[in-house]
Amino acid sequence: MKYVGAHVSASGGVFNAPINARNIGAKAFALFVKNQRQWRVKDLETKVIDRWFKELEETGIQAKHILPHDSYLINLGHPEEEKREKSLDGFLHEIERCEILKLDRLNFHPGSHLRKITEDECLDRIALSLNQAIDATKDVKLVIENTAGQGSNLGYKFEHLAHIIDKVEDKSRIGVCIDTCHMFTAGYDIRTREAYDKTWKEFDEVVGRQYLMGMHLNDSKPELGSRVDRHDSLGVGKIGWDAFKFIMNDDRMDDIPMVLETIDEEIWPEEIQALYNLVEK
Repeated sequence: MKYVGAHVSASGGVFNAPINARNIGAKAFALFVKNQRQWRVKDLETKVIDRWFKELEETGIQAKHILPHDSYLINLGHPEEEKREKSLDGFLHEIERCEILKLDRLNFHPGSHLRKITEDECLDRIALSLNQAIDATKDVKLVIENTAGQGSNLGYKFEHLAHIIDKVEDKSRIGVCIDTCHMFTAGYDIRTREAYDKTWKEFDEVVGRQYLMGMHLNDSKPELGSRVDRHDSLGVGKIGWDAFKFIMNDDRMDDIPMVLETIDEEIWPEEIQALYNLVEK
């Protein structure tokens, strides 16, 4: 079974995320567990935590179908050690908030070399950060998001994801989230049946399907292989509907959070329903 939703607002308190998810007919959702543009925020208050669990229970959405996203400030592969450690500290803070909210995974962008170190050195720094984070925490799985490869961001090649996973000591704490827009603009085509099967076969062989723990369902404004990260509404961009039909009928994507980050949140309810309508009876 597929669990589709969107990255909803948690403005005013994390408990608003499940309310907003319920309002759009979501069976899954993503949220920021803290302000994504600040390093530190005040601790979660007991009344906020209690309200979170109350609202979440009313949605019927399970923790495994929620995909929290970390701060945009964090760069676990930062070439400067002091700044890598600052990012790691911020990452640990996010993991701790996930633990408090009983969320079992945290989605993150791997990191950027800022053109100061090699790709492999940056990937090794990301893996070091993850091993340190895993040693300092418990339970929460760390879910690497593939990127479009814009600027000096790593994670746009399946080989980058595999490199990081290979160097993470506790494989039970690591996973991958595939963003369809990022996948497409990084050069992996999914628009035809043949291209879709080829791309996912490569993912299975290079990364491993067992690590897939979430998806971001987005169409793409830029062309295939452009290395530019600009999402579009489903069916409107350069990917088109066929790829999403393949995904919605691929049982390998069952039972994971599938989250819209498309550009018009006003039509999220319609996009969610349109995705479910693609499921072949």
